[in-house]
Amino acid sequence: MALRKRTKFAIASVAAVAAVLSYCLVDLYWPRHTDIRTFDPDEVARLDTAMWRSYYGRERVRLFLELGEVLRTQYRLPYLRSNVVAAKAAKAAFVFKDGKSRADYEKALPDLVSFYREIRAVSTTRFDVDRAARLELEWWIVHRERDRHDPNDLVVALAGLAEEVYQLPAESFMEHARLRAEAMAIRDSRAAAGGVSEADWSRIDELLHQSWRSLHRAVNAPQ
Repeated sequence: MALRKRTKFAIASVAAVAAVLSYCLVDLYWPRHTDIRTFDPDEVARLDTAMWRSYYGRERVRLFLELGEVLRTQYRLPYLRSNVVAAKAAKAAFVFKDGKSRADYEKALPDLVSFYREIRAVSTTRFDVDRAARLELEWWIVHRERDRHDPNDLVVALAGLAEEVYQLPAESFMEHARLRAEAMAIRDSRAAAGGVSEADWSRIDELLHQSWRSLHRAVNAPQ
């Protein structure tokens, strides 16, 4: 009787492990397709504001969790995959944040390429993964080195990334980019002046909502 119970337990344990492994494999590797133009712009904006606060507050875990939430709720990645991709994006963000020169900033590129490769794998809109990753890094650098750039350079860089990812003309994203750049300028100027207040963050959040609504209109407009 005891042997029979141990045998049943062993079989059940093997079955449970097999089920978990199967779930993980399906989650991580089963082909999925999603229209990245279909998202809730207000929810993306809310999470975008939260991610800015986490990034500037150096809250790595919080940023990772917020990225995972965006990927699951707005771009419909499954749970494990969303966390793997979020980890790559969060790592890239903080590698860049700790950088002091372009050579340092470039160290974030491999994780950005991995991030965009995973997005491209599920996206029904085809785009160049390496180009998207480089454009992402480039606007980060333009923003970091803003004292060396015309303010419009950041707008152009942001619109260029959207152009590649959504395969629409950059002109379609200029409003989105301008509003996003304006939100960044508020954050930067207030931080330089001593601190970003809750009123400042409220204004930033408002601009990001407007920005993501603009992008949503652009990518869903009749072509």
